[in-house]
Amino acid sequence: MPTVRDVTFDVLRRLGLTTMFANPGSTEVPFLAGLPDDIEFVLALHEGSVVGIATGWAIAHDRPALVNLHTTAGLGNAVGALATARVNRAPLVVVVGQQDRRHLALEPFLAGRLAGLAGDYPVWVDQPVRAQDVPGSIARAHHEALTGRGPAIVVVPMDDWAQPMSDAEPLAAATVVRRPVGVDEATVTEVAELLDGARSPVLVVGAGADTAVTRAALVQLAERLAAPVRQEAFGARAGFPQDHPQYQGLLPAGRERLRGVLAGHDLVLVVGGPAFRQYPYQPGPFVDPGARIVQVSQDPAEVHRSPADLAVLTDPGVFCAALAERVTDRGLAPGPPRTPVTVPPPAPGEPLRAPHVYAQLARRLDPDTVVVEESPSTRQVLEEMVPARQPLGYLGVAMGGLGFGMPAAIGVRMARPDRPVVAVLGDGSSMYAVQSLWTAARYGVGVLFVVFANGGYAIMDKLVERQGAGKAPWPSFPEVRLSALATALGCSARRISGHEELLEVLDDVLPRLRDLDAPLLLDVEVAPEAEFNP
Repeated sequence: MPTVRDVTFDVLRRLGLTTMFANPGSTEVPFLAGLPDDIEFVLALHEGSVVGIATGWAIAHDRPALVNLHTTAGLGNAVGALATARVNRAPLVVVVGQQDRRHLALEPFLAGRLAGLAGDYPVWVDQPVRAQDVPGSIARAHHEALTGRGPAIVVVPMDDWAQPMSDAEPLAAATVVRRPVGVDEATVTEVAELLDGARSPVLVVGAGADTAVTRAALVQLAERLAAPVRQEAFGARAGFPQDHPQYQGLLPAGRERLRGVLAGHDLVLVVGGPAFRQYPYQPGPFVDPGARIVQVSQDPAEVHRSPADLAVLTDPGVFCAALAERVTDRGLAPGPPRTPVTVPPPAPGEPLRAPHVYAQLARRLDPDTVVVEESPSTRQVLEEMVPARQPLGYLGVAMGGLGFGMPAAIGVRMARPDRPVVAVLGDGSSMYAVQSLWTAARYGVGVLFVVFANGGYAIMDKLVERQGAGKAPWPSFPEVRLSALATALGCSARRISGHEELLEVLDDVLPRLRDLDAPLLLDVEVAPEAEFNP
């Protein structure tokens, strides 16, 4: 008779969950020992990197990734990354090991209190009542992760895998789940009439709009409305071509400046994002009196908490495609393509800064390059200088916690080896997941990591300055060398301190970036930016 483990592997194969991201522990040995050859095992050296790599992989593939974690220690280490996966809308099936069911009541060594350890960030958590319920629970986790766009967790006691299970045992999960999308004609008409009646509409796009279908629909809609387009302040992806002439950049992160940017617009259409995500708190409304907010999103929580006058819970691509056909064409042709901001090379004796690096990347990167960003103090500069031109052209951390960018870039490249991938990181943020470089080196993942080495937490220093309440209590760390750490982890690296050296390396690496079969880290010495105004 087959075992629970045998049936589970059949379920994983049927669902396409045949790449497993993990850092193993003893409670997972009965599941992992003698892993079938058709199940690929990808090792990362910390659970945050495990989940980060899986998150990048899931986003790039647009389907769930399989994660295996070790009881309390593994799940606990991964909680921050799981929270990021949820906010970044990445579907993950997370199998967490547990002690042997036969003595769990006695709380033996490695027994975990796991049900609430990740808080509200999982879209679903299950501890199957019987061993024979495990395969069905994992199948359901796949469905829940796809529908909820986040991590779904199944806790499996280690002795469950060896339990007998008849292949006639029914699974408590549908074999196939269809999620058809349609258009509510009455709602499309209502929104179209609001847009046609607006004197000056503006579009705001978020991460949920970053699909080829939605972006194409939004381009058509923006052009017919002759409306400017803005990106949400903390979006993890670019929901509109950032080289389009109607694109006008990121929204500000504070309400006062937000009202200024949206002033004069009497209708704000928010697609695939929140209305509005802000930081820090400022009093007052989001828009001037009389302006109306309409939101279109596939995220129920985003819609339910929205202050919009009208929120539509639907597939943004299908809805906006119908909307673009329905609105009146205002007859204004788009202007010339948006020209990215650029800067001249540093003068003799002037230190390198992040904009100098961005200027060179902008000139050299192919249009389909995926830029993964975790450089909080220079994100605005990146957006202004290196526009995301294609779907998945930009990927950032929506949650705000550090440690996402490096592993996520690895996962993206593993999922999409056909696209060049560049990760732009701060030295401080790189330290949170530096061990993921070993995974990139071990599995031949050709990502270019560009690390801005300013020797400190530049964004935190700027926030303290803005607070005006004294100096920061933390020290800088100029002695940290990511290039040395990368080399120790088997990843090729180079320390760069001057502009000519930067040009030499970029001219060598970027033309062959698409075919890179090993990671390379550039540890670039830069001076912190003087201005920071999110």
